[in-house]
Amino acid sequence: MATVTPSLSLSNEICEKIAVVGFNTNMISYLTKQLHMPSTKAANTITNFSGTASLTPLIGAFIADSYVGRFWTITVASILYQIGMVSLTTSAVVPGLRPPPCKAGEICKEATGGQLGILYVSLLLTALGSGGIRPCVVSFGADQFEEGDPKRGTKTYKYFNWYYFAMGASMLVAVTVLVYVQDNIGWGWGFGIPTIAMLVSIITFVVGYPIYRHLDPSGSPFTRLLQVGVAAYKKRKVCIVSDSNLLYQNRDIDDPISRDGNLLHTKHMRFLDKAAIVTEEEKVKMGEELGKPNLWKLSTVHRVEELKSVIRMGPIWASGIILITAYSQQYTFSLLQASTMNRHLTNSFQIPAGSMTVFTLLTMLITVALYDRVFIPIARRFTGLDRGITFLTRMGIGLVISIFATLIAGFVEQKRKHVAFTHGLIDHPTSIIPISVFWLVPQYSLHGMAEAFMSIGHLEFFYDQSPESMRSTAMALFWTSISAGNYLSTLLVSLVHKYSSGANGENWIRNDNISKGKLENFYWLVTGLQVLNLAYYIVCAKFYTFKPLEVQRKVVDSSKVDELQLVNPV
Repeated sequence: MATVTPSLSLSNEICEKIAVVGFNTNMISYLTKQLHMPSTKAANTITNFSGTASLTPLIGAFIADSYVGRFWTITVASILYQIGMVSLTTSAVVPGLRPPPCKAGEICKEATGGQLGILYVSLLLTALGSGGIRPCVVSFGADQFEEGDPKRGTKTYKYFNWYYFAMGASMLVAVTVLVYVQDNIGWGWGFGIPTIAMLVSIITFVVGYPIYRHLDPSGSPFTRLLQVGVAAYKKRKVCIVSDSNLLYQNRDIDDPISRDGNLLHTKHMRFLDKAAIVTEEEKVKMGEELGKPNLWKLSTVHRVEELKSVIRMGPIWASGIILITAYSQQYTFSLLQASTMNRHLTNSFQIPAGSMTVFTLLTMLITVALYDRVFIPIARRFTGLDRGITFLTRMGIGLVISIFATLIAGFVEQKRKHVAFTHGLIDHPTSIIPISVFWLVPQYSLHGMAEAFMSIGHLEFFYDQSPESMRSTAMALFWTSISAGNYLSTLLVSLVHKYSSGANGENWIRNDNISKGKLENFYWLVTGLQVLNLAYYIVCAKFYTFKPLEVQRKVVDSSKVDELQLVNPV
């Protein structure tokens, strides 16, 4: 049962990924060729949508952790997603909901405000749906492993690996089969297939309800964090105690939010410890009220450490933003590059430009499989760690690989433009340049390898280091780093387009003809930002403090006494 229920919960995520990647991968083609948007506006529309879809998980996580639990959050969010997909499919099928096709010798008519409105509402609904699915599915699957299982830690890190593998496999289907359907059969079927897939996933997920392990929501985590901050501020003039054993603890209050065990006191951010100092007045008042404290004035050590854990995760969270900024270029400018290059495999068949991300996904899948089956067993012999290496090391490796991905992308763009210039095609943006699209494979593949290290490590980090009552929220933090990365890409593109403009229409990023721009400079700018980000990450990782957790495990003997074990994950 323990292996079946995580698999059933993943079916929803797999279909969601087929749906979102099915139109996101090739969306720039839909926006520029069907709705006739300028390329910079289309690129920013995609990154804005991706950013919003990665920001809404904060809402879904809050609802799941505070009120209804993960199952019902996933279910309702999936229905919202389904409505958005139906709307998007309808807009692609009904001719009046998109501008007329371009006619030879005439300026293409852009989509009207009403047509764009339908598009944006559809994307908003899918973004809201993603907000309930993304932070809850992965933590809901991990919840299916019992806390008392001694192999739970090993099972969860394997689960994260194979969660990402399943997600990558579904994305692979999207960037091959669905992109081919969109380019060669039509956008109605291209959007319709993932719409049907999403409906199937909802049914599959709901049917599994009786066999899932359901954990009750434990109240608003944001309220608890705020209570600690308020209590610490109110006691800002109180002297810090020298003995941490004098700080307030109450297992009855903390039990609903600490099934895995209470967080132990750490010496960092000692100002927050003031929230757990019991004053003489509070001792008297708690005696009168049968030991019930006012949590806005007095917090337990566990709750104080919850806030410390969230704060400590912040710098590591931020390190993932630049990587996503680099990664997102695959769906915008790398795709535009591919559309100008020779994509023929045979005389009659050519690779759709949107399907080039297949190399990212294939590399990611191969890397995940080799990491789990080959790398971890070898690394385990040297480190003694069940997971082979720490998730912080894994993330650092991913950041290094990503630097090489954007560095190489700049050199490939120089090569592409040189061939265009040599053949006199630099002034012909619609002509196919006689250079193989496979020149782009290294940058796509390196991004896939970087994701297998950085993104999975990031996901594992958030689940492991977050307070257990905030795991949906922690998964939302993972997606908000993706959101911030996409928004930063939008900002970066806008700034570069504005400030790199010169006389005679010169610009690093040209709307009319990328071959006459200097896209390689943009890639190298991103490379430079990643180098700075790596240095920042190394400092953050070096000084990061893992959360210390007191785990209660039942000892099977005549005494029936609980054994307390200190866990400090590495």
